[in-house]
Amino acid sequence: MTTHTLALIPGDGIGVEVTACAVTVVQAAAQAHGFAVQTQTFPWSCAHYLQTGSMMPPDGIETLRGFDAIFLGAVGWHATVPDSVSLHGLLLPIRKAFNQYANIRPHRLLPGVEGPLKAVGFDILCIRENTEGEYSGAGGRVHQGRDNEVAVETAIFTRAGVERILRFAFEQARNRRRHVTSVTKSNAQRFSMVFWDEITALVAADYPDVAVSQMHIDAMAARMVMAPESLDVVVASNLFGDILTDLGAAIQGGLGFAASANICPDGSGPSMFEPVHGSAPDIAGKAIANPIAAIWSAAMMLDHLGEAAAAQAIMAAIGTTTARGIGATPGRHSTDEITAAILAALEERP
Repeated sequence: MTTHTLALIPGDGIGVEVTACAVTVVQAAAQAHGFAVQTQTFPWSCAHYLQTGSMMPPDGIETLRGFDAIFLGAVGWHATVPDSVSLHGLLLPIRKAFNQYANIRPHRLLPGVEGPLKAVGFDILCIRENTEGEYSGAGGRVHQGRDNEVAVETAIFTRAGVERILRFAFEQARNRRRHVTSVTKSNAQRFSMVFWDEITALVAADYPDVAVSQMHIDAMAARMVMAPESLDVVVASNLFGDILTDLGAAIQGGLGFAASANICPDGSGPSMFEPVHGSAPDIAGKAIANPIAAIWSAAMMLDHLGEAAAAQAIMAAIGTTTARGIGATPGRHSTDEITAAILAALEERP
């Protein structure tokens, strides 16, 4: 029997709650499909930071390296720890250390879920460059606290980094509807974004079977609202991808449905899977967080680990659950009710 080892980082707030739900569903799917899942939980979080002065221990990366995959609940508690500290102390170091350069976020309406738009039937796969670009961390501040203070943030775009994320997007499109939209702002950013456009054209020549469009970020934001059904695979830089995927979550019914994967495509390190709704301090501990984003992320994880049948079964169970109205409307059902309904739907499948 195959055994997959998972590092669990529940993190903060509702991350702890939804991670428990996702693991319960994963274990049920594993039992039904003939494989095993072995988990180890790490308490790395803002609470850990307040206790130790760091988001994770110095050997944290090496500890994670031995696992098949990482599952992250949510990180952040801005009332006590600045978001810049929690982000740069845990999430970004993991993405960069394990070369998780491809961030995948699916956006579509689940059965029974009504989004804020009139459009129905859209299925968008956003591919976000995940390790460089605007979040490279290159820059600094001088003359802090003075009238002449200066802050510089430099976006770093490498040929290797841009080309590999574009190729990843084109490969994804080959398994879907064979259309890629590359998003930049090359009319205003004459160097980095013109460079991205040029690499897009070069890569596109190797994929004659995939149609390609280039669009500015502002026009893409409008397109996602006005005509989301016209989009297939969307690829963008770290910052633009971050913004567009939150918009994608909004049109698919909210952050409670926002799943994601941070993929290390060459397998040199573990990939990481996480819902992207954040720690939601306002509802933490109230047992009303929607676990679907976490469970969807867990399905993506199983698919990545080669357990496609189990992943498909989980997604079908999620769809059955929302079609019955459970978990489809924010706040109507508790975290446990939604999880129980998904488990029940999973058991109904032959």
